[in-house]
Amino acid sequence: MAAVQQTYPGSELDALFPSPSSPPNVLSPPQYPGASPEAVAALTYVLKENYTKYHIYFNYQRFHNNQRPAIEPPEAVTEENFIEHLVDDNFHAAYKTFFGKVFKERGLSATLEEYIFSKKYNFIDGRDASAQPMKLARFLGGYGAEIGIPGMVVEGFAMASVHEHEYLPMYIFEPSDATAIEAATTRLASLSLNTKTSTAHSQLEQLSRTHAFSILAKIKQDSKFVSKEIKKHFKDFDGLISGYGDTIWRSAQQWTIDPSQQGEIEPLMDGTKTKVSHQTSCKWRQSASIFWALQHASNLFPPSLLSYLPQNLQVLLLREYFALTLGWWITRGFPELDIQGFLSATSHISSEAKVANPFFDIVQSAMIHPNNHMLKIQRAFAHFSSIYGARPKGYFKDTELEGAEALDRSLFLLAAGLTDEYMSEGTRPFSQEGFLVKD
Repeated sequence: MAAVQQTYPGSELDALFPSPSSPPNVLSPPQYPGASPEAVAALTYVLKENYTKYHIYFNYQRFHNNQRPAIEPPEAVTEENFIEHLVDDNFHAAYKTFFGKVFKERGLSATLEEYIFSKKYNFIDGRDASAQPMKLARFLGGYGAEIGIPGMVVEGFAMASVHEHEYLPMYIFEPSDATAIEAATTRLASLSLNTKTSTAHSQLEQLSRTHAFSILAKIKQDSKFVSKEIKKHFKDFDGLISGYGDTIWRSAQQWTIDPSQQGEIEPLMDGTKTKVSHQTSCKWRQSASIFWALQHASNLFPPSLLSYLPQNLQVLLLREYFALTLGWWITRGFPELDIQGFLSATSHISSEAKVANPFFDIVQSAMIHPNNHMLKIQRAFAHFSSIYGARPKGYFKDTELEGAEALDRSLFLLAAGLTDEYMSEGTRPFSQEGFLVKD
């Protein structure tokens, strides 16, 4: 199809791409100092150029990065034909136009609830699994919600519409008996992520809770994931999910989450710490994995989206994200989480720090690094260190994951430092290899 530049009235583009705003909640990363009118003008110019001139994919293997020219869609997307054109990237511009109108009329919260989380846009009776909409399993948005740029949010919805989906069980959209802690949650005041709220902890602390680390430990012991099966599905995410998607989802559903409590969304960090362990072990094994870099950077997305969702959908989003994380962990080789071994082998690094806060130099270095993934992952390490760094050793001692009691704030700095060291040679790429489990 012929390349085309989409045209929009200036006022419409200005509304889609205003100056960045403050993050929606304290779990979202803060903006760094140094903003200026010139920087804002440059940013909005580039975002508008991307929006009007380029496709969301930069090649024909569905890699994301706005470098393919935009193409004229065969027809407009409407409510009536919305589902029929899903996955077809020839309709990217049409979905962008569709969601631009929907977002303008309804705002982010209503658009998320309807087009990402509703059963209507995930499962349709009578359709084969391969033909189901499954919009929740496609959605990749986050940055737009974080910095308040509607155009980026619209692009996220459009990308979700032309993206291939992964496994999603229909039962998660059906009414079910709430767990004890979720039932208690519904009786508490609504969470405001923009302010600090005070809620009673006593009732919930008495209830049974399942930690994300405990789920990881149980999966490692699950007979379904023996070495033979892991090798069979090594680097084959679709194959793994096709065979074991339900098992992985059932595991993710065991994760106890109570979004009504201030700080309770922080269990998201439990999964993050695990991915940090993976990423740091990558350098320990002389390789920095692009998959773990992208996974860890994507941890910045959910906190901003949570601000726009009711509590039940907050839980659904976090569990869906956790399930996908578990799937990628397994399909990249099911690497051991040798926490004690890693910390022992890298103990000299933190003691070598010569400045009060090495993160300042690390982030500054990442800002000018030729690989744009570097700033994404180092920004994530720095942010999570500031949010979760006060947790002392022993914080995770009651989880079932071996060695978790040794985790503390040093993990983030070690991960960032090792990544910086490995990628310090500007031409060295992130690795696409995994770490296949040993017999």
